[in-house]
Amino acid sequence: MKVQQDLMIVSAPNLIGEAFIRQLMRYKIPFAAITNNKVERERMKKMGVEKTLMVGTTDERTWVIPEFSVGKIILFESSLNLSCRYLRICRTWTSEPIYIITHSSNPRSIYKGLGASYVIHTHSQDASFLVSMLVDK
Repeated sequence: MKVQQDLMIVSAPNLIGEAFIRQLMRYKIPFAAITNNKVERERMKKMGVEKTLMVGTTDERTWVIPEFSVGKIILFESSLNLSCRYLRICRTWTSEPIYIITHSSNPRSIYKGLGASYVIHTHSQDASFLVSMLVDK
């Protein structure tokens, strides 16, 4: 009998998020990309992402739990508004940590109040430190 592994969920709307996804694929770490529009879903497909979740971030009635077991969630910030919506959607999916990776100085208390476990501030476009940090935990 095969035990189903929790799947990491990643939002990658920027260069560091894309670099993180490339690292996950390089090391064959299972994940699903979360998107909120067709253009971003197509961008993920072109990168070679096999599994994507498209969620409607404006209508709470469409926020359904994925059909697989969800592990850690890594959300790369493109905007405060979208990151907050993803947090509200995803927090109910897992008891595992949710990480927000941000370049901005948005108050960490906002993200923590919505359920983020960790808020990581970085100005790097290199995701290798994130892969080793997040995958080993």
